[in-house]
Amino acid sequence: MAQSNRLYFIDAVRAFAILMMLQGHFIDTLLSPVYRDNSNTIYNIWSYFRGITAPTFFTISGLVFAYLLLRAYAKGNDKPRIKKGLFRGLLLLGIGYSLRINIFSWLSGNFNSYFFVIDVLQCIGLSLIFLVSLHTIFKKHSYIFSIVLFVVGFVCFVSEPLYRTISLENTPAFIANYMTKTNGSVFTILPWFGYSAFGAFISTVFFRHVHRDKFKLTTIISFFIIGAFLIYLSSLFLIKLSNLTGIELFKMSADYNYLFTRLGDVLILFGLFYALERFLKQSIIARIGEKTLSIYVIHFILLYGSFTGYGLKKFLSKSLEPSTAIFGAILFMVVVCFISFHYAKTNAFVYNLIRKMVDTIKTKRNGIR
Repeated sequence: MAQSNRLYFIDAVRAFAILMMLQGHFIDTLLSPVYRDNSNTIYNIWSYFRGITAPTFFTISGLVFAYLLLRAYAKGNDKPRIKKGLFRGLLLLGIGYSLRINIFSWLSGNFNSYFFVIDVLQCIGLSLIFLVSLHTIFKKHSYIFSIVLFVVGFVCFVSEPLYRTISLENTPAFIANYMTKTNGSVFTILPWFGYSAFGAFISTVFFRHVHRDKFKLTTIISFFIIGAFLIYLSSLFLIKLSNLTGIELFKMSADYNYLFTRLGDVLILFGLFYALERFLKQSIIARIGEKTLSIYVIHFILLYGSFTGYGLKKFLSKSLEPSTAIFGAILFMVVVCFISFHYAKTNAFVYNLIRKMVDTIKTKRNGIR
């Protein structure tokens, strides 16, 4: 984004989400089951805040990506941004799959279905591709684009009861895993694309009104009010909507309403960091937020043993006491961030490096022909 229009709070939100993910994955993977006590207040607070991480990632990804597309189109040349977006989406899909590779296992001839398990990177990658498609279709009709994004997000959430237990047994695992958790997928494109769609919807609001007087104050207040509404009143609203329309699906959604409530959490988080934005510019928090991809990859290798099969999980899985797990999580966050800052570059560096490799391969192929 241009310096004058840069939304600095976005990097802070990214940093919060990635740090929450680091400690959340570490503790969840290594904490002994004996201490997973739902009657323990501290454990419940930790568990609740851990649940905010993924919705935040998906929402912020949609917001940033759509905002950049809108800005590029406003300048009269969004084709490079569309091309870059499609490449980035495909790249995230590729990285997501590659992190499931166990080289030693493959060399010994042992190939299992774990490789086809879908995680957050694949879902975000596919979500970016979907957003590019929607932008391409509706970019000439700005307000229709906003409405479509909102409706898509709403439908993804409300229809969750219809696909919650879907299994797709006769569908190839490579495809089915994007829709069902039956085969071990951690995330599925539905309902998670809903968060990206809502994030993109928010970006359209920012794009149209960010230059207006008192926009920031109005937006912060709106984030808090709408967020609180979604957390405390969205279930009641869905029930009222069901009674009014006679559509049972609204009531079914209200009975297990984690999607709208988590979106409310995300909006509260946005409001908090947007309010504190002036304190976060050029801070270490903002710098961490610029390195989310490299941090994600590094943590996956260290914790889950990508490529080699040797990670902390292999040696310490569900064995730590709370005090050790907390200390270990803090140390883990520091080590991963240190490696990211000193031995890995920014997300853009990773994208550009792979893009250059792809361009080099294309050039050589053309030369051979």
